[in-house]
Amino acid sequence: MGKQNLLIIGQGDIGLPVTNKLAQDGLNVTGLARGERYNYELDDTVQFMQEDALSLTSQQLQDFTHIAIIVTPDEYSASGYHDSYLAICQHLATLEPQLPNLSRVVFISSTGVYGQNDGEWIDVDTKPLTPEREASRVILQAEQALQQGFGHKAIIIRPSGIYGRARLMRLRKAKEKHKEPVAEAHWSNRIMDRDLINIIAKVMTIEVPQPIYLATDYAPVTTLELGVWLSQQVGETSPMIDDEKTAVTGKRLHSNIPLAWLDYPDWQVGYRDILRHQA
Repeated sequence: MGKQNLLIIGQGDIGLPVTNKLAQDGLNVTGLARGERYNYELDDTVQFMQEDALSLTSQQLQDFTHIAIIVTPDEYSASGYHDSYLAICQHLATLEPQLPNLSRVVFISSTGVYGQNDGEWIDVDTKPLTPEREASRVILQAEQALQQGFGHKAIIIRPSGIYGRARLMRLRKAKEKHKEPVAEAHWSNRIMDRDLINIIAKVMTIEVPQPIYLATDYAPVTTLELGVWLSQQVGETSPMIDDEKTAVTGKRLHSNIPLAWLDYPDWQVGYRDILRHQA
């Protein structure tokens, strides 16, 4: 491949470390955010663009060969997702004819776009059923806007539940002495945040990416099994089964991430790392 010039739209919990990793790997990378540069702990070699992605022009983007869209909404509502995910993807798609140097647009979506909820196995060839959650429907529309605008240049990464050393919701629940009962058979999936960062960096730079990636580890697990295991690790009582929730729910994701890309191939490896770090 020729000289790569990368733009990372969004400098949040995932976008910022992706930007820094690419820069530390010696690539020419620009981070874009609405705030001023001093708000972000960027590597010294990173170029910075303070801009609202919705106001970007083709002239500003004409030198970039790769763009990643790693954004979070101002509010977690359907309108918040519409004004961020969907609006940005639609705006960039309108600029496509004026961006001859652009060869790849990577969009960080969500496995929430799959409306399947009966414990099904999902892989990259599975067509999403319409999600019940309106915000997830908006994210799916954002994917489609990019795919329609950029064709084969659009690459979609769908992460499952992101967890990590600073994302401790499940661990906090495990430490509670009085736990809410949980469903016996609700399937869940997850990806360690540091693995997701590596996945995005790989997909941005490899020569021939796949059109869709399910960024999830290799071990779907029921929330009951996860809750029992974590409670045992921290010496607390295990959650009880909610006898009123007897249906099999959730989904099981079949990862298409190369195993070599993952430092945390299953949730036990990941949570053991978190527990060691906590200790």
